[in-house]
Amino acid sequence: MIEKILIFFLFLGPLVFFHELGHFLFARLFGVRVEVFSIGFGPKLFKFKKGDTQYAFSLIPLGGYVKMFGDDPLSEEKLTPEEEKVAYTKKGKWARFWIVFGGPLANFILAFFIYFALVMNGEKVPQAKFGVLDQSSKLYELGFRTGDVLSKINQQEIVSFDDLNFIDTKVSKITVERNSKAVEIPVSFSGMDFIQYFSQVNTPLRAPVVVNSQAENFLISNDSEKILSYEEVITSKSSELILYKLTGDLPVEFKVENISLGKLESEKIELNGQSINSILKNRGLYPRDLFIKNIMMGSAAEAAKLKSGDIIVGINGEDLSGFSELKNIVQSMKEPAPIKLNVLSEKEVKEIELTPSFKDYNGKKFLSIGVESGISFFSFMVTTKSKSLGDSIYRSYVRTEDGMIKTFLGFKKLITGEVSLNNVGGPIAIGQVASESFNISLSMFFRLMAIISINLGIINLFPIPVLDGGHIVFIFFELINGGPLSRKKLIYAQQFGMSLLFLLIFVALFNDISRFF
Repeated sequence: MIEKILIFFLFLGPLVFFHELGHFLFARLFGVRVEVFSIGFGPKLFKFKKGDTQYAFSLIPLGGYVKMFGDDPLSEEKLTPEEEKVAYTKKGKWARFWIVFGGPLANFILAFFIYFALVMNGEKVPQAKFGVLDQSSKLYELGFRTGDVLSKINQQEIVSFDDLNFIDTKVSKITVERNSKAVEIPVSFSGMDFIQYFSQVNTPLRAPVVVNSQAENFLISNDSEKILSYEEVITSKSSELILYKLTGDLPVEFKVENISLGKLESEKIELNGQSINSILKNRGLYPRDLFIKNIMMGSAAEAAKLKSGDIIVGINGEDLSGFSELKNIVQSMKEPAPIKLNVLSEKEVKEIELTPSFKDYNGKKFLSIGVESGISFFSFMVTTKSKSLGDSIYRSYVRTEDGMIKTFLGFKKLITGEVSLNNVGGPIAIGQVASESFNISLSMFFRLMAIISINLGIINLFPIPVLDGGHIVFIFFELINGGPLSRKKLIYAQQFGMSLLFLLIFVALFNDISRFF
């Protein structure tokens, strides 16, 4: 928990600092006196003064502020001629616009430089790989297969998902790597259509791990030098299978780079025309995701006396190939009804009857038997090549622009109701994904920092009083009005803005608490 909190502060700190630095630098540029530059809100934990400005770190780290002299438009205090020279409200509209816009602008610039550093130095990112492709899917019909690795789109090299932002409007040829060989597939897509198709199947594959009734884990492979996903091993045309004995706990994310095959106890098995599935079943070995990791309290599984360590090998007399198959069968039932599970428990397969019950998650009801899968996902990281200066600038600009457009469209969908408010996340959600990205790689951590920096900039430009965007709207109203708005209108606007802001904060925190607790 302490580690996650530290990662959260490491993640949020630069975003807040650069946002406030943007306000600060433009204020000083236009001769406004800055009284306080604070990272965080509330009581000041640490502070020092330099010149006219007090610099501080405050107790609540979820933001920051820059206090400028004379920044209260509702103040009736009379200023001396000397004070008017350094007061924010006495500056021209153009100066005030840039002072206000400086915060969001700094967030956009920060995102650009994060992307630039990543592209220039090379990144360690998850491989751009196709997930499970159903035989009835369009991509399968065109010739793509489960586990294919995206190599090129037209002539553009693809290493990570972000590289899809650079593909041409028209896609006529896609090159994938399959079994260490390049395979060219002619297609006819628009760039956006392919991104949508690929994002739907760019789902995690299963780690190549099987388990027996003694909870012993084995890595399966058909290559003594290469580790592939479970799906790729099972569908391979190899003449032999290699079993590697694994020790210790199996993480949810199975990182290939952490495994050294040469150090594991192994056994080679000649297939002799048999399928890998039948070989494994005869040895009492089943996909790791069919292993029951936990039983939910009050669930149908608990009532049926299923326990952690059991392996669900079939349903209603049919063998199961994976947990997703079981999940789909149960959730496809319209109403609760008895089902029969074949469960391997203590070296014996038992038939257990139970009735799934409805569960509620984020306002949606679905049927569940109440077990947590012991699944471990296949993770393979690749390191991108560093780019030239010109290419790095171009790619960084495109990524930043793409992030701004997608963020804006995402908020538009929230406002129009196309996306549920349940998707809004607060500090807990941000802390969670920051910790997860940090554990994947520093590249993914900084990528997330860049996109959240863009989000922070866009959010602050919302035309809500008390946010930067609200202040910019007031400046435009002054142009239309021919002078400052009346005191009464400013009070009403600020009250409305605070109410709306508190409502958004409440929704975000409520979703965080509902999601994680």
